[in-house]
Amino acid sequence: MRVVVARCSVDYSGRLSAHLPLADRLILLKADGSVLVHADGGSYKPLNWMSPPCSLTEQQPDADQRSAGVTRLWRVAHAKTGDQLLIRLHEVFSDTEHALGIDPGLTKDGVESDLQRLLAEQIALLGDGHVLVRREHMTAIGPVDILARDARGAAVAVEIKRRGEIDGVEQLTRYLELMNRDPHLSPVTGVFAAQEIKPQARTLATDRGIRCVVLDYDAMRGTDSTRAQLF
Repeated sequence: MRVVVARCSVDYSGRLSAHLPLADRLILLKADGSVLVHADGGSYKPLNWMSPPCSLTEQQPDADQRSAGVTRLWRVAHAKTGDQLLIRLHEVFSDTEHALGIDPGLTKDGVESDLQRLLAEQIALLGDGHVLVRREHMTAIGPVDILARDARGAAVAVEIKRRGEIDGVEQLTRYLELMNRDPHLSPVTGVFAAQEIKPQARTLATDRGIRCVVLDYDAMRGTDSTRAQLF
């Protein structure tokens, strides 16, 4: 990766046109060919960029550009679309290269599969007397995350999300409609479990007789003393 900090202006031309006036910016030239122009703000999103496949050529500024203070001229062209990124460098403060090597990729913690595994191991968080029947109970339209039995022995279908929204409630509703047609399971009640449940989703779940459970991931994996809450 090449990391350049410079005073520059940038023009993008192609499917759309965009202009960045002269200012101090960070320019990243990655090994995959992509070029990204960043400001000291705006979080991770670049102000402008060119995705691969693209090529960068350095050109000499003409007389007018030199008189305007341009010392280097970079033209980045996309190989397929023909879009171009023209970077006019006035002053380069830093220009370094680093070989980062192959990245192993992002490992996510606290995804739905982790929540499902932990809740299956701590099924009593659903209430006293609950026991696990199985994870990934298959229905005709897909698997329910957890099938359990409550203290009375009645079937409980649990749908797990990191963020509980209306779509998740609708999904659980469809599972319950099918499972309640099975005489070996019926009656089946539903539990909608998530780390965060949106108010609209909670209202819809309550209206349909579905219980909501807020899961505390840190507490479940033993890094926090907070317990899951039942609502």
